[in-house]
Amino acid sequence: MGAVLIAATLAVTVAGAVAPSASAAGGCWQSGGRWWCNNVSWAPVYGTMGASTQYPDPSRIVGYMNSNPSWFFCKMDGQNWVGGPHPTRWEFTVADNGEYGWMKDTAISSETNPLPNC
Repeated sequence: MGAVLIAATLAVTVAGAVAPSASAAGGCWQSGGRWWCNNVSWAPVYGTMGASTQYPDPSRIVGYMNSNPSWFFCKMDGQNWVGGPHPTRWEFTVADNGEYGWMKDTAISSETNPLPNC
């Protein structure tokens, strides 16, 4: 019984060490007048709903972010559900093809709290 408890505790400890939460990740940083964040390479960048750039459209991909790190203008909470530590947060950026759009917060490994609000 003691060996099982030790093994279970070790498994939880290792899992926590291997997969840190976004809050434990380093934050986005400002350089050259832009905000930079580490992100998933090849992450989709989504378009906007209607003529307004204020609302991400999770059904329309306008490009991809092949680079890492990438730069972002700002963050917006209270949008479509994406999950993660900031479940309704999206970041406004420019995809590598030059299209403006939104990236899901779950595609960014840096803590995005330092970004300004849109």
